[in-house]
Amino acid sequence: MRPRGFGEVVGGPEDARLDSPGLGDWDVRALLGHTCRAFLTVESYLAPAEPGGGPTLTGAADYFRAVAAGLADPAQVRQRGVDAGAALGEDPRGAALAIATRVAELVVSTPDEAPVATPVGLMILEGYLPTRAFELTVHTLDLARALDRPVPDVIAATAAPALELCARLLPVERQVAVLLALTGRESLPVGFSVLGG
Repeated sequence: MRPRGFGEVVGGPEDARLDSPGLGDWDVRALLGHTCRAFLTVESYLAPAEPGGGPTLTGAADYFRAVAAGLADPAQVRQRGVDAGAALGEDPRGAALAIATRVAELVVSTPDEAPVATPVGLMILEGYLPTRAFELTVHTLDLARALDRPVPDVIAATAAPALELCARLLPVERQVAVLLALTGRESLPVGFSVLGG
């Protein structure tokens, strides 16, 4: 997890724009708070290994499927974003950049096999980080759009791995629909998302 692209987008917005529309019901502050959770959950979910307890989730696709089955209540997700945005305090940009830097340093100093106790199952850090990279990619793009800022090259470069994860999340019949849409043969339904429905 490298915070550089995130920092390029977040490092510029004026505080006066924090109450501008962000994504859906979120203003920019709430979207920024939600995006910071991509970092903060790494910090909070790292846990001491339990005797005899191995990973129950093997990778990012398993994680997102488990989340969709149990934690994806839109009202709760929205409120967590609002709360996380409020927690950034009087200097949300500075707080967000400090979080990103702190967690990036934590990741570098933590073994790949370190256990991560997510709300939907135990993983190892190496398996959990792609979920955070995906969230960071998507929501940094959201922030760039909300703030009318260019997409940093380092974030654009993460689109391909994010698309690969999207393909793994889809059942076969939906993979076909997406392939047909991406090649200009059909359109996807309004509201289509790989993360739910």
